[in-house]
Amino acid sequence: MAKRIIILNGSPRKNGNTAELIKSFIKGALEAGNTVAEFFLNEMDIHGCLGCFGGGKNPESPCVQKDDMLKIYPEYQAADVVVLASPLYYWTVSGQLKTAFDRLFAVAECNKDYINPKKECVLLMAAEGNGFKESVYWYDNLMKHLKWKTLDKVLCGDVMAIGDIAERKELSYAYELGKSIK
Repeated sequence: MAKRIIILNGSPRKNGNTAELIKSFIKGALEAGNTVAEFFLNEMDIHGCLGCFGGGKNPESPCVQKDDMLKIYPEYQAADVVVLASPLYYWTVSGQLKTAFDRLFAVAECNKDYINPKKECVLLMAAEGNGFKESVYWYDNLMKHLKWKTLDKVLCGDVMAIGDIAERKELSYAYELGKSIK
């Protein structure tokens, strides 16, 4: 059965190496019959979490802040698979991705026990170097906390300039990963 996939693109570059990983993943996911919604976070007005515990009163508008997260919440709630895509910034995900993901807590607040909706997840990352250890640590612990299933990670190092990722095996792997989701 086809799945609904949401991609949170935390890269500031629309045509960068992270974007190429996403394009390959989407191509495979669409060929497998899935639906995909991608959000380019850098161009969205998303404020940081206030830590106010004031959300969760309205599932259609779970957060007290009214910004572009209102576009993401319905897609996130309906999604079977969440793709976290980011360049490696100071050994972790970009601020754009972290900010948006933190705001998803408002959806958990819709449950009296703060239980997050069950999802499957993918991590796509590109980096100048190969220091993914801290990002993988963060991601793996996040998955444990949320009780989400990791489908896989695609980590592509040694790609700094736009286009460096061309011909890399990680693009094929992202495509095959997208295609494997059914």
